[in-house]
Amino acid sequence: MKNSINLDSADLRILEQLQRDASLSNQDLAAAVHTSAATCLRRVKRLSDLGVIERRVAILSPQKIGAGLTAIVEVSLDRQGAEHIEAFEARAVAQPEVQQCYRVSSGPDLVLVLQVVDMAAYHALVQRLFTQDANVRNVKAFFSVHRAKFSAAIALPAAG
Repeated sequence: MKNSINLDSADLRILEQLQRDASLSNQDLAAAVHTSAATCLRRVKRLSDLGVIERRVAILSPQKIGAGLTAIVEVSLDRQGAEHIEAFEARAVAQPEVQQCYRVSSGPDLVLVLQVVDMAAYHALVQRLFTQDANVRNVKAFFSVHRAKFSAAIALPAAG
């Protein structure tokens, strides 16, 4: 695996716990993974410094804060040059409603996951991001009617 970092069983236990609850105090995390607090703190800092832990966030309920419309959007561009894709991508990721942005192959150029308040907010975003960009050839949106699972957790390898 390219750019992978060797993780031992203690690292994996720490990562597993942090993926479940990143708000754990260092003391509680250390107890959960059966290490000393000092060792745990040192390992978490190392994992952060190496970029294994990119950041710690709170996952909010979209419905409870009034942002209950999720759209998965496929975007195809007319011009395929790297500079054109990068320019659109930069504009997309600058929009707070864009939760995720992926360049994909064998189909559209990009897939975006959007979280907006309602259809009016979606249309406003469409105007800003897609309609005003002459390089956007096609947009295909899918609207979520039920979220069966949402997770940012990554399946971790077995310690080896």
